[in-house]
Formats: sequence, C-alpha cells, structure tokens
Amino acid sequence: MNRRAGVLAAMGATVAGLVTGVPSAATAGPVAPPAAALKWAGCATEEHPRLECASLQVPLDHGEPQGTKITLALSRIRHTSKTFQGPLLVNPGGPGASGLKTAGFVAASLPAGLAAQYDVIGFDPRGVGRSRPALDCRPGHFAPVRPDSLPLDRKTELANLSRARSFALGCATRHTELLPHMNTVSMAKDLDLVRQALGAARISYLGYSYGTYLGAVYAKHFPQRVRRAVLDSVVDPDKVWYRANLAQNLGFDARHKAFTAWVAKHHATYRLGSDPAQVEAAWYAMRSALAKAPVGGEIGPSELEDTFLPGGYYNGFWPYLADAFAAFARGRDTRPLVEVYRTFAAVDKEGDNAYSVYAAVQCRDAAWPRNWGTWRLDHGAAHAKAPFSAWNNAWYNAPCLFWPLAPLGRTDVANDKVPPVLILQATDDAATPYEGAVTVHRRLRGSRLVVEQGGGNHATSLSGNACMDRHVTDYLATGKLPPAALTGEADAYCATGKEPEPLKPGVRTGVPDADRAGAALHRILGHRN
Repeated sequence: MNRRAGVLAAMGATVAGLVTGVPSAATAGPVAPPAAALKWAGCATEEHPRLECASLQVPLDHGEPQGTKITLALSRIRHTSKTFQGPLLVNPGGPGASGLKTAGFVAASLPAGLAAQYDVIGFDPRGVGRSRPALDCRPGHFAPVRPDSLPLDRKTELANLSRARSFALGCATRHTELLPHMNTVSMAKDLDLVRQALGAARISYLGYSYGTYLGAVYAKHFPQRVRRAVLDSVVDPDKVWYRANLAQNLGFDARHKAFTAWVAKHHATYRLGSDPAQVEAAWYAMRSALAKAPVGGEIGPSELEDTFLPGGYYNGFWPYLADAFAAFARGRDTRPLVEVYRTFAAVDKEGDNAYSVYAAVQCRDAAWPRNWGTWRLDHGAAHAKAPFSAWNNAWYNAPCLFWPLAPLGRTDVANDKVPPVLILQATDDAATPYEGAVTVHRRLRGSRLVVEQGGGNHATSLSGNACMDRHVTDYLATGKLPPAALTGEADAYCATGKEPEPLKPGVRTGVPDADRAGAALHRILGHRN
C-alpha cells in the first residue's frame, strides 16, 4: 500500500482507530549536510524599503536528509552597525502565521541603534505562506454562513462534525506527503538549518505565542545554538494542545466581560447601559438575532463570535467592535457590523493556509481525545462557565478528532543547558494564560519572568508598553536581565497600559495613532495563536 492510500484508508476508519505507526520526529537520526549559502534579493515594501528575501531548501523528513526537499521563505533586515550581534530570528506564532513581515516590524520597533546591530530574520515555517509546498486543506472552510457553534440540536451538531471531518479528509487527500512532517519538532530542526545557512554559530530569537513553544523546543534540541531568546506570551508546554485550548475558554470569556464592562463604562457614547451585565445581555441578544436572521449572507452567530474574538487578544480593537455592536443593538444598523467582520474575521486564501497549518501542527504534535463524547462533555462544562467562545473553539479544533495520523507526543522543554532566557507575560492574557509562563520559567534554568500586572492583551513587547520594551531592549543589547526574585513567581513587574478611548465622531476605519504599534503587531500575529 503506498503512502497516499495508507492515509486515505486511515481516514475511512472509526475515530477510535485513527492511528498510524509513523516514527517520532524527535527520534535521533542522520544529520543533514550543511545548508547552502542564502542568496538575498530585494523585496522592499512601502513600510520596509530595506527588506530582503531568500529561500532555503530543507529536508521534508529530517530523518532522511538526502531525500525530498521543501522550501522555506525567509526575509531579512540587514544590520548596518559595525557592532554585529548576529541573527535575530523572529516568529509571530500561530502555528500558521507568516513571519516574513515580522522582520520589518521588529527591526522598525526596536531602538534604531539596537536594530542596526542584528540581522533581523523572518521566516515562513514549513507549509506556511510563501514556503513551498503551502498547505490548504479545504479552501473556503470558513465561508459564511457556518452552522451555529452551539449544538442546540442534533442537526447542528452533526453539521459541525461533518465540517471538521471534511477538513481532516481534505488535509489527508491534498497533502499526503507533507502532512506527516508538520509538527513543531520538524520546524525547530528547520530553524537550525536556517542558522547554518546564515553562517551563524548561534542565533538570538524572539517568539510570540506559539512562537514561544517553537523557541523552547528549539532550545531543547539545540541549547548550544541559542545566544539570547525572548519568549513573549507563553504556551503552557504541559497542556499542548487539547487542555491548552480548554484553558483559553475561561480567559476569553473573562476578556469578553472586560469588553462589555468597558462599553458600560462609556454608556454616554454607546448608550447600551451602564451595568456590564445589561451590556453583556445585549450582546447575547444580538447573537440570538443573528442566529434567526444572519446579516447579508455573511454574519451568523459563529461569524459574530469570530468577529469579537480579536477583542480578547487586543483591547485596542474594542472601540471598533463597540461601535458596530451599538449600531446593531440600538437601531439594527448592520453596516458597521459587516465592516468589522470583514476587517477582523473574514478568512481569505492566506487565512485558509494559516488555519491548515494550525490544525496540521496541533493535531500532530500531541494527543487529542478520539471520542466525541469527551469533547462534548468538556466543552459543555466549559460553556456553562464561559459561554462566549467555548463551542466556537471546540469546532475550530475539532479536525483533530478525525486526524489521520498518530500524535507524536509533546516535548519536555525542561532545560538546564540553554543560556538565560527572558520570558514576558500579561497576567490576564486569554490566548496563553499566565500559568504557562510560570511553568516555562521554572523549566528553563536561569530564565527571568517579567509580568505585565493586570494586562489582558496577548503579546506585551513592541506594542506600546515602555516598561516591557525596556526589558527586551536591555536584554538584546547587552544580555542584561532583571535580578532573580528571592520569592514569588515573577522577577520583575510592569504596569499595564491605559484602556482605549471610544472613537471620535466620524472615525470608523483605520487605526488610532496612539495604538499604532499595538495594532500593527496584532495584524501580524493574527488570532487563534
């Protein structure tokens, strides 16, 4: 039986039997030959006129370094200072987020004198963006209007299960060769070939969200190759990935309540009530209305949840979401709602690719329950406590219920060989809850944890908090870290930034000047990281 037929046969089995005997990517094996030198060419954008691009071939299977090759897309802002501190690789998370723009963003966001000392390197991980082949398991998977995320009846539940099964089947049929090799360990090994191609003995690294797990896995496999590393908004390595997603549900519900409380605080602007509970009830009334009559063939209840979920990542989006919410709730004006849906939630071809990689990596990295009854029980309990996005999140991850390949097993990132790492975390981050940063801090000997006290935004550095940025720049400039705390979980604390203000009359598009850094970062990071 050939490899393609084997995957398709597995897809036809029962959920409980969807396992195969694919070897672990973490198994020690042959070492790939030194990577070829990179050929950089200009790929300037209006924002980043000095951006350069290159490509690098790496083994599809790191256990067969002379076998089939795939191509990674790289970007660079080259150093200009006589003081050269080597390459700084940057990753915006996902898994599935393109990193090519991240090089320009980071280079522009660091102090100019510091950025000039590094080659800031962005990359599209295997399967992502301009890397080839690029995954797209089921084009149009998020085309509206999707079934309601709430499984209030058997028909709706089966419709959502069918979508998830179709997506997994699409991955199996369209990407038979690549799919077994989509996992974090393989991506970490790709990074070391990037390091070799750059001609660097060691790399520095800045990773956000999923990028923190990728960085920790890289450090586990190649501790001697790490010079400095910043991990911002940290994945809990003990919960990869099913329990990590369950933990998000409580966090996003809390952030949604923070949003409705903010709307209530600005009752004079939005006129939806000064009681947060009243505002929250109005939001769920809007959801119920869209379940009965979706807007314009674009926005039903699932799309509404997608639209407001970015507000849980970044409160700079609240004014735009609040305007659309108020327009609909007060006068059934749907135009602002359609606008914010298209801005924050509509999925294009790039989004299809990002989601395909997200699913391929998370479903392969670690075990997921293969019994739908377990999912239903867990997410029903989560919904009872945190109704905002629990079921939406369940269906987002449900392809893992039907995944055609056996899981590889999560990586133990405990490390006493890597140099001291800087860890950054907001206490109220929903996407990567605070406990994950504490866990990684304990696992990486000599690391330092800096906490944004009371902060709810996902990603804390280079987004407007001068205190958090100061720790990053000091560390990247000289290796300076805050002193180790004698007691407590964190080594240093920063205050959170100010809450946003409502938009001025007549302003309905664009990004407020005061929030430009944060909004720019979150456009790169995307959501569902």
